Amino acid sequence: MAGIIAALLIPFLFFFSPIRLIEARLYDLLSVIAPPLPAEPGAVIVAIDEPSIGEIGKRWPWPRDIHARLVESLRAAGAKVIAIDIIFADPTTAEADTALASALGPDVVLAADDVTTPLEQGTQITRVNPLDPFLDAGAVAGIASMHLDGDAYLRRMPPIQDSFAAQALRLKGEPQVAAPDGALIQYFGPRRSYPTVSYYQALDPNTFLPPNYFKDKVVLVGLSLQAATTADAGAPDTFPTPYTLTEGTLTAGVEVQATVLDNLRHNLYAIPLPSPVMVLLVIAGAFLAAAFSTRGVTWKTGLAATFLLAFFIVGAWALLRFGRVWAPPALPAAAALAVFGARFGLDYARERHLRRTVSEAFSRYLSPDLVAQLARDPSALKLGGERRNLSILFCDVRGFTTLSEKLKDEPERLTTLINRLLDPLSEAVLAEGGTIDKYIGDCVMAFWNAPLPSPDHPLKAARAAMRMLEAVKVLNAELRQEMGEDAPRFAIGVGINTGDCVVGNVGSRWRYDYSVLGDTVNLAARLESLSKEYGVSIVLGPATAKALQEHFVLVELDRIAVKGRSETSAIFTIVAPAEQGRQDPALAQLTELHPTLLDTISAGKRVEALALIQHCQALSPSLSAYYKKMMGKAAAIPE
Repeated sequence: MAGIIAALLIPFLFFFSPIRLIEARLYDLLSVIAPPLPAEPGAVIVAIDEPSIGEIGKRWPWPRDIHARLVESLRAAGAKVIAIDIIFADPTTAEADTALASALGPDVVLAADDVTTPLEQGTQITRVNPLDPFLDAGAVAGIASMHLDGDAYLRRMPPIQDSFAAQALRLKGEPQVAAPDGALIQYFGPRRSYPTVSYYQALDPNTFLPPNYFKDKVVLVGLSLQAATTADAGAPDTFPTPYTLTEGTLTAGVEVQATVLDNLRHNLYAIPLPSPVMVLLVIAGAFLAAAFSTRGVTWKTGLAATFLLAFFIVGAWALLRFGRVWAPPALPAAAALAVFGARFGLDYARERHLRRTVSEAFSRYLSPDLVAQLARDPSALKLGGERRNLSILFCDVRGFTTLSEKLKDEPERLTTLINRLLDPLSEAVLAEGGTIDKYIGDCVMAFWNAPLPSPDHPLKAARAAMRMLEAVKVLNAELRQEMGEDAPRFAIGVGINTGDCVVGNVGSRWRYDYSVLGDTVNLAARLESLSKEYGVSIVLGPATAKALQEHFVLVELDRIAVKGRSETSAIFTIVAPAEQGRQDPALAQLTELHPTLLDTISAGKRVEALALIQHCQALSPSLSAYYKKMMGKAAAIPE
């Protein structure tokens, strides 16, 4: 119903100029497909072109005695009607004007013009006729002006009885009724589709042309310059026509007049359907589309839409080609597509609402990415897993036990505080594309590169950790502002490890969870617990650190024993972004001295180690707690 209502509103688009332009362009495209051609051209064209200007040796406009010679030459060659598409409205020299007047007669049509001038009180139309001596000599005036469409194309037949082409037909003895208002010109080809000779050839047809070339012919004379062969090159008296779209050429005005002559002679012009009939077509298109989509949108609906679109376009062409009636297919097709589109939109919205309802229900238990994956592939909702390289993050709240003891009589307040903390911590994970595995009391476990692939997952995990630290600072500031100096102050420790894990749905057939298993997970949890021991906020495993060395300034904290392995593994922390490390000389010096410090401690060099620790601590105050621990470790070295 919504689609039909929308389609019924489409007829009002008749009043919008852009729709008219679309319909006009459709006419251009369809009217040049297998156009109806007259048995033979109704006129021969004498072109005032560049070769003629060169041969005659005079600049345009030429003296009128040259035109007098042309009229006499054409008449002697047997031309039945001579129509000159030039407006001789102003006098020139008396000798030249007299010569032309002497050559004119009742077999000649001279161009006239109707000049339309918009005024405040209305529109003034002024007729510009040839000079009276030319008309007194027997020549007939024909209105050569034509009305351009909004895109400057010539498509409309002149609706007046004394048009230039109509006068030429009348002198030939074939008077025709003027075309109805709004009738469209049927063109028969691009430029130079009519027999055309140069002006200088017509001055001496016995020399340049076959015998009887002009015998009993209507001859049209006018400008046809080669400079106007392309639509990009402007020239006098040239116009874009439907063939401009396909050929890229302009057509001379005199050739347009020849086309109008044949349109009148053979009634080949196209008459647009009346607006009420077009409205009925639009409504029919809407109801046909509604009938095809009553059972919803399927692949069959797509075929029906294609069929209706083809039906309107092919039908418009057939009606134009064989009935000489123009029924623009744009609005009926738009009405049909509006109904199909509205039905598709309603079905899509209904499906989206159903998916959203299911997703919201499952998102209480699963990560958003996993819910999206299950929505696309429900077959994934089964037990099982796969091996993937993941980055695992554990984040734990420092001092939670103490806070719990302090607020043991206010459980609601404790829950509110923890939720206020877990919310921005979770947001930090999701902002970096991570999957929250679970909340273990005050601890958050998350991972990257599953269920959706993320090639730079170690970097995203590290960025999430940095976001977490910033979120804790913001929350502490808010709590201090709300509660004063007695407000709790949160701190977190983060452990990140990268390695191969098994990821998938783990559990029983009654209840299961999308989670990860493996030593990589265990080490990540251990790294988080070590963050407190080493006095840093973030502890990285070796594989994670290797992936981040181009993005952050890292320092090795220590080497620890890993369960199941005989060798120790290095652990690291993030000191600053890599850009800051390149700009800060202190950080650059720290990255050089810190490895030496670790080697000195390993070698048991107590004095050197203590000196290096003090130096490194001065270079990076943020690692003061860590270097305090290392101070104790170095002090324990026997002297």
